[in-house]
Formats: sequence, C-alpha cells, structure tokens
Amino acid sequence: MRRSAGFLGIAFACAVMSAAGAGPGMAGEPPGDGQPGAGNADFRGTVMPFLARHCASCHGPNKPQGGLNLEALRDEGSLRLRRRSWQRVREYIEGGIMPPEESPQPDRAEAARVTGAIKLALEREDCGKASNPGRVTMRRLNRAEYNNTIRDLFGVDFRPADDFPGDDVGYGFDNMGDVLGMPPLLMERYMNAAESIASRAIQVGPFSPGQERSESHRRILFREPTSPTETSDAARAILERFATRAYRRPVTRPELDRLVTLVEMAIAEGERFEEGIQLAVQVILVSPNFLYRLELDNVARGVPPRGPDQPGAEPIGEYELASRLSYFLWSTMPDERLFRLAGEGKLRAPAVLGDEVRRMVLDPRARALVDNFAMQWLQIRNLRTVSPDRERYPSFDEPLRQAMFRETELFFAEILREDRSILDLLDADFTYLNERLAKHYGITGVTGDEFRRVRLMNSVRGGLLTQASVLTVTSNPNRTSPVKRGRWVLEQLLGAPPPPPPPDVTPLKDDRAVETAATMRKRMEQHRAQASCAVCHNRLDPLGFGLENFDGLGAWREKDGGQPVDASGTLPSGQSFRGPAELKAIIKARPREFARCLTEKMLTYALGRGLEESDRCAVDRIVKDLEAGNYRFSVLLRGIVSSEPFLKRSYGSVR
Repeated sequence: MRRSAGFLGIAFACAVMSAAGAGPGMAGEPPGDGQPGAGNADFRGTVMPFLARHCASCHGPNKPQGGLNLEALRDEGSLRLRRRSWQRVREYIEGGIMPPEESPQPDRAEAARVTGAIKLALEREDCGKASNPGRVTMRRLNRAEYNNTIRDLFGVDFRPADDFPGDDVGYGFDNMGDVLGMPPLLMERYMNAAESIASRAIQVGPFSPGQERSESHRRILFREPTSPTETSDAARAILERFATRAYRRPVTRPELDRLVTLVEMAIAEGERFEEGIQLAVQVILVSPNFLYRLELDNVARGVPPRGPDQPGAEPIGEYELASRLSYFLWSTMPDERLFRLAGEGKLRAPAVLGDEVRRMVLDPRARALVDNFAMQWLQIRNLRTVSPDRERYPSFDEPLRQAMFRETELFFAEILREDRSILDLLDADFTYLNERLAKHYGITGVTGDEFRRVRLMNSVRGGLLTQASVLTVTSNPNRTSPVKRGRWVLEQLLGAPPPPPPPDVTPLKDDRAVETAATMRKRMEQHRAQASCAVCHNRLDPLGFGLENFDGLGAWREKDGGQPVDASGTLPSGQSFRGPAELKAIIKARPREFARCLTEKMLTYALGRGLEESDRCAVDRIVKDLEAGNYRFSVLLRGIVSSEPFLKRSYGSVR
C-alpha cells in the first residue's frame, strides 16, 4: 500500500461514497444479519490471513505506509486498544481503496467477509461494554422553540423571536446546543421581548363591569387577592403554577420565594397587584431556567454523587424526558398530559412512551417536526433564498416557490401521519399538487390554488428526489448541477458525505455560449479528466446525471444544449441505470443505507448534538428494528425515544 496519506484521505472519503451509492452486491457491503457468514465470521481465521496476504508487506513494523502498522493488530484483543486503526482497515477495504490498484485484488465476496468480520468484532467490543449515552450541552431555545413555547405558555401567538438574530447551524440543524450561544444583542432582545410579552399578556388597570379580560390574563391571574393579607398567598399560587410551566419542572421553594418577594416589593412601592405579577413574569422569561433546556443530574435531584473513578450513565429525570420528547416532536414545551405523567413517574414506561409518541404525532403541533426537522434535513429551507436566472427560467415566480415548498411539507407530513414506510420518501405513487405546480410538472386535471393529493401515473415523479424543491436547491441559478445533486443524494439520503474539492479546482464556466455548445455531461468531462477530481466525480456524477432530465427548476426536459439528454449512468458497483426511475429503484433497493442515514439525522436532531462513536450501537439497534418493522415511521420514532442516548446521560469522567 504505497500511497501518500493525503491522497488516501481523499480517496477513502470517496470510497465511502461509492459504498453508499451502489446497489446489492457492491464491494464494501458486508453481509447482513441472516446472510451466510454474517454471525459466524471467524475473526482470526478470516481477517488475519487476509491482512497477511494483502497488506502486511506495506504495513509492517519497518516504515509502515500511511503510519499504519499492522504488527500491532495481531488479534481480536487489539480492538480494545486500537479501535481507530481497525476501523481504518475496515473502511479502506470496504471502500476498495486498499489494496492499491497495482496489487493483487481480492474478490468482492472475500472482502465482504473480512469487513463483515471486523464490523461484528467492533460491535461486540463496543456494544457489549457499559453504555456511554453522551452529554448534551446546556441548550438555549432556538427561535422556533422560543416562539412555540411562548405561544403555549400564554395561549397567544406573539412570535417575538421573529426579530431575534438568526440561530447558528451545526450538524445541519439549528437546535444544536454547542452552537446556540448567547450574544449580547440576543440577550437585549430577550429582555425587550419579556417586557413586551408580560405587558401584553397581563392587562393592568381597573376593569369596568362586564369588560372582558384577555385569554392570557385569565390564564395567568386565575386568583386575585380580595384583601391585602391575601396578596402573598395569591402571588405564590399564581407564580408557582406559571413558573413550573415556564421552567418545565416544579419550581423550587427558594425560586418561588424570590419571585413572591419581588411582587411584595413592587406593591410596597405603590404598584398594583397585576403590575407586581407582570414584573415577576418578566423576570421568569429572562431566567436561564426558561431560556435554556436545563437537565438536572442525579446530584441536583438529591441522589448521592459518584466519584470521578465511577463513570457511567444515569437516566434523565422524568421532567427532562418530557421536555426532550416535546421539543423533539413539537418544538415546544410539554403539555399538561406530559407534565402529569412526568409528575407521576410514569412517562418512562415503554408502553406509556409509545402511546405518547402516537398521540403527539397526530397532534397539530407535530407540524414542527416537518418544519424544523424535515425542511432542514432536506435543505429545503434554502429554497426561500434561491434566485434562479429569470432570463433562463422566466416561469419562476413567488407562487411557484411557495408551491414547491408546500409539496414537500405535505408529502413528508403524510408519510409521518399515516405511519407509512420511510422508503416511501424515496419513491411513492402520490404527491401533493396545486394547479401552479401541476402545470410546472406537465400534469393535467389539477385546478385551483388548493393543494390536494394526486396519484402519479408513472414512475418518473414520486419521492423526494424528483420534487421541484429538491431539484431547485441543488441547481445553480442558470443551470443544473450534477455535482450538487449527487452530493445531496450522498449526504442527505445515503449518509456518505464527500470530501471538499481540492483548492485548485477550475470551476465550470457558466457563460451562455459554452452552455449551448454541449450538454452538461460533456462539460463535466473536464473535471473527470483531472486525476485529483476524478476519484470523487466518478462517484458524484453518475447520481447527478441520473437526474438530468429535470432542469434547474425540476421541470421535465428531453434536451440539453440542443442535444438529447443522456440520463444514464454506471455506479462504482457496476450497476447501470437509464433515467431517474431506474436510479430511484437502485437507491430504494438498498434500504439499510437510507434507514441508517435517516436514523442518524433524526437522532442528531432529537438529541441536539452531533453523534459520537458511542452512539453507533443505538443507531444499529434502531436500524435493525426498522428492518424488522417494515421500515414504518413509528418504528423509527419509538426507536429514537427509547434509545439510551435519548433516555440517559453520562456522568463522571465519561464523555
């Protein structure tokens, strides 16, 4: 194995893409459960002879190539001490990067047996030891969560966060604890919003007979003192209920005492009772207990601490679990039922947790999972800012943009609501259209602005990959982009992101003369002709070329550059296809890759942190459950909320 470490890094990443983008029988696809050799691979008898035969000459103790010395990987016991090295070996073999091209090559079946044996050994080592569910950084409510929480706390849709600075994005989502900072400007906006919300929610001043008070006023001030001696008791009752809901856990006695004292001080200064409550509400709304999702550890809940030499995992509290569940599925605070179940200590029970997931998915608030998970996972939020060239695409206007967005929202929502297979996201015989979008697709019989479910009569359309929203955000302003589309398939559907391009890559020229002279396929050949580019473009381009029948707005076309569109391609596995229907069929025929990708994306979103190596076992279990459960969406949701990373947190020295 005689290549530089730098080139190996690029080649390895591209090889992972090839493994993800290919169909059954592709090199690098280890045998799954139930397949021959999947559960009975003899590590010593399979892996070690392979390494001795194909790798030891270049990766021995004397100047090992790439810094990888196989002498240290003598047996399965080395998995505990050199896990990363074993993972590297598996990835290189699985991706076809090693052995190098000039060396004798193993057949695919042999390589699959070896990588399968390594994978099973790693799984036994990782998943057989004490779990490490990881930790979530103390997480600030993002803008959507803040607006929704204010709505449900007061019963009024104020939406003050629309004027807040934008939230940073990490791992593809804007609810990641590590990137949700608190800049001074945002703190100023929080303070202004708290004052505005409190004053609007609580009407201060004398009320004339028969005058109606606002819903939020009645919700908060459910009790009013009838005499000065009842002031403190009334304030305590009001603020205990409000702060408990705002903090999403029972308010403590010291916290409540401070709030009541604040009301008493305001009244002593001549303020009305309502003004004192208004001030206390304002303070609650700028408290970290409201602005952040705080998760108390066992020590804070009164459980004796463990020493630093006793790392491990502990269940999160019931109220913390209620918040994790509600912000995952609803992007808002828990409702009364979740609060009650948490208070009774029943929410963690598997049957109860499953029932709550089913109930919550059918609630209108589950729209947040579409808006905040699906639209970010699929990168459809970018559709709001795309600006297609009006000269090239004169049909593009704001109604078409909104129709594109709405189709994807309604399509994903139906897969979720009807508990369909997640594989229907890849290809389905229906979608949602109004007249504007149907005309764009060339589909007749749809009239009016209202969206309705439409049965698709052929396999060209159907599934996310052929929706105009996806095809538009993966195009350039004046042309399609096979590279962007191929990258999108790899990243968002198959979980195999490509490496960044080399810094000296010459971009394609976008001038009209060049564009009309040749098809995009011809123009892409300049990249594949460069050795540094070809290694990745050979994986990216076929996926993008399979979608070339769709123009930069997702409309069907037969010609490009005056020539017939060639939407055929050959994947690194050797599988060939002609057009988007056959490409979708190949991707759908590898459900495990898509299931793993979607599981990883959704678990990342649910936890509010990037996944770590220790999370792989939880992902494996969810994917296996999905396979056994016909890939139903409910199986995915139940798997996430019942996983150790969702139900537990690490403590001590474990990270």
